[in-house]
Amino acid sequence: MNEENKIALSTITVVNQAFTESDNLETMCTQLTQLLVATLEIKGSAIFILNPESQELEIMASFGLSITYLNKGPVLTNKSIVNSIKGRPVIIQDVNQSEKLQYPENAKAEGIGAIVSLPIKFKGSVIGALRLYHQKVWDLSERDITLLKCLSDQVGLAMTYTRLSNALQIVKEAVSGIHTVWL
Repeated sequence: MNEENKIALSTITVVNQAFTESDNLETMCTQLTQLLVATLEIKGSAIFILNPESQELEIMASFGLSITYLNKGPVLTNKSIVNSIKGRPVIIQDVNQSEKLQYPENAKAEGIGAIVSLPIKFKGSVIGALRLYHQKVWDLSERDITLLKCLSDQVGLAMTYTRLSNALQIVKEAVSGIHTVWL
């Protein structure tokens, strides 16, 4: 790995701010993908949610990727960048030199040169993946990889918190509605 750090701490700060200002999961994820593309100056970003029944990664939000690429087919956990679903980041520095891709021709046609796939976890369980797509070969330092792992962990926490907060709001509204009916 190249020792030059490419990811500024300010990137993580901007992303954290987006987390704290949103109470809608889809909006938060959409803003996150947009921020990552802009601040990292990459081609695209996507957040996937793991469907435990089908073992597919389902797209929750993306930015910078074409509809054609996003609709290329199901993203199967046993075929698509496998180690990230096992809880480890996967860095594909050059898509032309990798055997890890489920759809290598689609990635090349999309103009993707490199992919970083990070597991999104909560309490040790993988609940999704954060993927960053660069238009050229991408060499990251260990520090950059560590920052990206921290970021994906924060995504997991923010997603879980937002889901719980929304569920609590629904319960609160239901209880309030019952109370009003009884009065």
